[in-house]
Amino acid sequence: MQQAVDAIKWDEQGLVPAIAQDQDSGEVLMVAWMNREALDLTIEKQQAVYWSRSRQKLWFKGEESGHVQRVAEIRIDCDADVVLLQVQQVGGIACHTGRKRCFFRIYRDGEWQTDEPVLKDPQQIYNK
Repeated sequence: MQQAVDAIKWDEQGLVPAIAQDQDSGEVLMVAWMNREALDLTIEKQQAVYWSRSRQKLWFKGEESGHVQRVAEIRIDCDADVVLLQVQQVGGIACHTGRKRCFFRIYRDGEWQTDEPVLKDPQQIYNK
């Protein structure tokens, strides 16, 4: 495992972008960041673990919401500076806004428009 993690080209903060993609539909669910420990834990647990830049701590996806990401496959790009996780999104909600994915805004007619409904009110998800 260590050799695989060493192959990553980490940025100056020791981070790499990580894309979570639905293993069945191919939809991009979200983009987050990983440090070495997050990638180690993701490999070990086969569950997505990220680095929260805003909180400066490990973020076990779904630790509060229950919407964990089970990892089916891990890939890196040709430059080894982006990680792609193919995941099973438990509960069908990846975004903290209560939507299926974080990419729910589309540029149309000169503005950003929302094209995906809220599946569950974030107040119900995070204020249990």
